[in-house]
Amino acid sequence: MTPTDWQIVSKLLADITGDKIGTLEACKVGGGDINCAYRLSDGKHRFFAKTNTRERLPMFEAELYGLNEILRSDSIRVPEPIGCGVAGEEAFIVMEYIELSGRANESEFAHKLAAMHRCTHDQFGLTVDNTIGSNPQPNPYENDWVKFWQRNRLGFQLSLAKKNGCGDELFETGMRLNQRIGEFFLSYTPVPSLLHGDLWSGNQGVDSSGEAVIYDPACYYGDHEADLAMMELFGHPGESFFSVYREVFPIDDGYPVRRELYNLYHILNHALLFGGGYEAQARRMIDRLLSQL
Repeated sequence: MTPTDWQIVSKLLADITGDKIGTLEACKVGGGDINCAYRLSDGKHRFFAKTNTRERLPMFEAELYGLNEILRSDSIRVPEPIGCGVAGEEAFIVMEYIELSGRANESEFAHKLAAMHRCTHDQFGLTVDNTIGSNPQPNPYENDWVKFWQRNRLGFQLSLAKKNGCGDELFETGMRLNQRIGEFFLSYTPVPSLLHGDLWSGNQGVDSSGEAVIYDPACYYGDHEADLAMMELFGHPGESFFSVYREVFPIDDGYPVRRELYNLYHILNHALLFGGGYEAQARRMIDRLLSQL
């Protein structure tokens, strides 16, 4: 972004916060594979910002909505969202800057995440659609969790994979699995819990006081097991985390099988975003899940 663009951001921050915001200095920081990320400072205030092409504004608007949804749950810390908009040729989102370091205490993290998952809705989904990485994630409200997952998660990802050139075998076997996923829920009925939606180890941390922080959400209301599964996909929160979590929010005995079902969604998404061996990994996961039926 140009200096003029950052002054547009400065004006937005001043309008929202009611504070006088001076000339912003933008220092680029690590922020993932999708966006450019910056630490903003005028010498008195500090903020965190992400930018992308102006066509990506709806992605940032949805992230802002998700951060506010978690903030309203009064359960686990997230960066306080401030605002988003367009400056020049780029869209941006601005939020509280939190200095992060290391991993949260497993017991504290477990209690706070379980408290977030205890915040429920009367339906699965969310008021707004959002993104998983840079791919669309539809969230139309649905009373039936199996139908929600079939239409808006696994089925949707398989359709994206087919459109983007993944093999016919992946689509066909994946859809065969998709038609039968109700068999994984014969003795288990999830409740619509508030989910982070993309809770791998890179989207969680600890602030300077040791408090757990989660960020970069892809929120919706769904089965709490979906968040737990993602936490085991790229990293692991530790056995003591699960021991404490179960005290607050019991985990059904069928979770180990459904864990693979939920993580298949993310592996398919990674196949679309990054290519590599993720498509082959997804095929192996589908085969294993079909063998359980």
